[in-house]
Amino acid sequence: MTLLQLHIFRAEGRVFGITQDASGANLPAGLGGWSPFKSLELNGGTPQAGVNVDDYLDDIRKCGFHITDAHVRIIDRYV
Repeated sequence: MTLLQLHIFRAEGRVFGITQDASGANLPAGLGGWSPFKSLELNGGTPQAGVNVDDYLDDIRKCGFHITDAHVRIIDRYV
């Protein structure tokens, strides 16, 4: 399994962006700014509590980031 370092950023409300970019520079603008929240290491494909690893990895492969609002995947609004 591949160890993947992800960085989680928070925007307004309950919007979170997840990316491999430690600066969050690749997250879409227009959500009130991004603040660092925490970092997390995932073993590629290994389920973890509260994290849909497949969604994260799929979006990051395709777009470079994953975005949720109150735990609902909303990346389609930004790509």
